[in-house]
Amino acid sequence: MITRTITRAVAIGVFLLAGTPFASAQSKIAIVKFQEALLGTAEIKKDQGSLQQKYKPRQDEIERLNKELQDINARLGDPSKLSQVGIAELQSQGQRKQTRLTRLNQDIEEDFNRDRQEILSRASQRMNDVIKKIAEEKGFDVVLDVTSTLFSKAALDITTEVTTAYDKAHPAK
Repeated sequence: MITRTITRAVAIGVFLLAGTPFASAQSKIAIVKFQEALLGTAEIKKDQGSLQQKYKPRQDEIERLNKELQDINARLGDPSKLSQVGIAELQSQGQRKQTRLTRLNQDIEEDFNRDRQEILSRASQRMNDVIKKIAEEKGFDVVLDVTSTLFSKAALDITTEVTTAYDKAHPAK
């Protein structure tokens, strides 16, 4: 029984040693700062500017409503200059403007987030394709995002190369 156990242990050891050359093959690894690469593309920068322009009129309306509400609150702060009817009218105006402001803020936030998500989703898929292409061209076995890496040498970082390749493959229109 002891001989059988020793024979098995030796057989397992030989098997493990035989596999050692395969296990010691080094993988070629690269690191990318995905978010930085994505936000650094000309397409994303252009789209950010377009989003700001698209939502500027509604943002201006929000600012105007805020100012009007401040003015109403300031007038209500000194009720000695107002009649009871005037106070009631200002309070009513303030409530309507506050309701409008709340709806406008919700709408702009939902619309902006939806548009931003569409842009980022499309660009992220394109970025993944660019990274895969670079990995194949350079022979990388693994490309890791820096957010999932505790430490890496700067020489492994291909973020700038990825951003440049993205801009070349998908120029901002």
